[in-house]
Amino acid sequence: MAENDDQADQKPAGKSGGGVMGLAILAMGSLAAAFATVYMLTPATASENTNLAACAPGDTHLTPASHLVGADRSYVELPEILITIGSEPASRYLKLRLSVVTSKDKVNSVRDAEPVLVDAFVNYLRSVELSDFENPAFYTDMRAQLSRRAELVLGGAVADGVLITEFLLR
Repeated sequence: MAENDDQADQKPAGKSGGGVMGLAILAMGSLAAAFATVYMLTPATASENTNLAACAPGDTHLTPASHLVGADRSYVELPEILITIGSEPASRYLKLRLSVVTSKDKVNSVRDAEPVLVDAFVNYLRSVELSDFENPAFYTDMRAQLSRRAELVLGGAVADGVLITEFLLR
């Protein structure tokens, strides 16, 4: 009889853990944690940031583009600029088309200075790092730098700004 009591006290060896139900609960908990992490840590969308930055009250460095448009304005398109970006040979490149804004009577001055303008733009663009292009705020600075170089080459009375008509970073 003692042997029967020992066998009755012992439970059959079975699986330990939660089985399928435990795995389902673990999966649901993981999904909930992943969703919460992404939802809580994701910043505002780019369009919201752009609108807030563009419309910030008291922002004095923003200038209206009205000087770029008008009946007396002309747009001189420069040849396509194609340069490699970064230190690795030919891994990434930038294709850029630019137009210089000028008055109608100064178009020939811009056309005569095209090679010098392209050289000034290429020298600047070669100094830009790939990480700069990943920053959305950089593009405003890049346009300002290109406009500044056009003013240095042509003079402030000739160049009224630079328009980026094609931009491809690959």
